Amino acid sequence: MNPGDAQQWFYKADADFDAAKILNSAYKKHTEIICYLCAQSAEKYLKGYLIYNNHKLENTHNLLYLNSLCMTYDAQFDGIKMECGILNKFNNNIRYPDGIETDEHDVALSLKTVEKFITLKPLSELREQIIQKQDP
Repeated sequence: MNPGDAQQWFYKADADFDAAKILNSAYKKHTEIICYLCAQSAEKYLKGYLIYNNHKLENTHNLLYLNSLCMTYDAQFDGIKMECGILNKFNNNIRYPDGIETDEHDVALSLKTVEKFITLKPLSELREQIIQKQDP
């Protein structure tokens, strides 16, 4: 188990999600960056879980693939498979001019989806354990 490195990944995941929520409360909403940050947050939670289990990370942003790797450690990750598919479309390609269009519905769905990641038992238990070790 590798709690130190996992803590860093979870800290960054929380920061991305916090930033998405802050941007969502702004007067002028840039929906694409909010959705992107949600996808980034989910990716970092998955990678943090894999790191914790001493899994060597590959250079990928594919949430479905990362989730399938997590399922080799805990079958409960099947419970967020659909959510990985939702957020996958908001990964890196959204950051470029020819990326997909987003709207308020996409933002609400993205934020709700990350909440489901946070409450998934294997992630929530590990996150709670890691957060307790973080400095305030």
